[in-house]
Amino acid sequence: MSEKAESHRVKVKARLENDLIPWLGKQAVTDITAPDILACLRRIEDRGARDTAHRALQNCSAVFSYAISTGLARDNPAAHMKGALRPAKPGHFAAITEPSDVGQLLRRMDAVSATLPVKCALRLVPYLFCRPGELRAMRWNEVHLDAAQWRYVASKTGTDHIVALPKQAVALLRELYPLTGRGEFVFPGRDDKSQPMSNASMNRALQRAGINTREEHTGHGFRAMARTILHECLGVESDVIELQLAHRVPDVLGRAYNRTQFLNARKKMMQQWADYLDRLRDGVEPEAAAEPRLLIGPREGR
Repeated sequence: MSEKAESHRVKVKARLENDLIPWLGKQAVTDITAPDILACLRRIEDRGARDTAHRALQNCSAVFSYAISTGLARDNPAAHMKGALRPAKPGHFAAITEPSDVGQLLRRMDAVSATLPVKCALRLVPYLFCRPGELRAMRWNEVHLDAAQWRYVASKTGTDHIVALPKQAVALLRELYPLTGRGEFVFPGRDDKSQPMSNASMNRALQRAGINTREEHTGHGFRAMARTILHECLGVESDVIELQLAHRVPDVLGRAYNRTQFLNARKKMMQQWADYLDRLRDGVEPEAAAEPRLLIGPREGR
């Protein structure tokens, strides 16, 4: 059994056992109605887990589809519940945020078969935790390898942004430059080099690595991974992380910090993060991989 199949099986089994079977398990499959299912899903929604409620509905529907195909049921009540659930929370992206699971994820990504640009993109997105669309649209004239910086306009805020490139990212970009450096885009499209690589290219690569991009992890999920682990495990201040995420962070007077704010601290953070990911990829236990911790000094610009 593949790692993907096993991890998916475990999650579905836990969802059924925790959220559905305690209330539905004693009923005959032919006696379960749409209101019975909806009552279970409402319990999930009431605890704030809207995405889980939608997945539980999908799992329910799959169970009834199997029952119909094997002659145990004639109807699928879960199939009649379109629109019954509240919409999943907007802006949610599947993300692995437990350090103990990160190493395996990175190893699976490294093992996937892909072109050099796609492989480089897969290696860069965890290091840089930028928006995947911004990475795909990275232009060579925005990349300053000697200064170890990527300077571009953030897509969500329309403001200038600086990403301090860790040495691993610089090495990857130097390796890629002879192949794509004559064009505009660092990651050009496969068929049309005048356009950036499609979003589908990265998602397909993740899926070929056995990663469920709906339930397990997506390219955007590296932002949630970095935000969570940098703060909780590596001790980095929230303001420093949020600025590196290209979010608007106001100071005590309500003014937004500019793109150079905390730049030295962000540079240290990005290198520490890349080193930490490498150690997790190499199989080092998370607690050992987190040492030495980054100690942010006096807050810059305050």
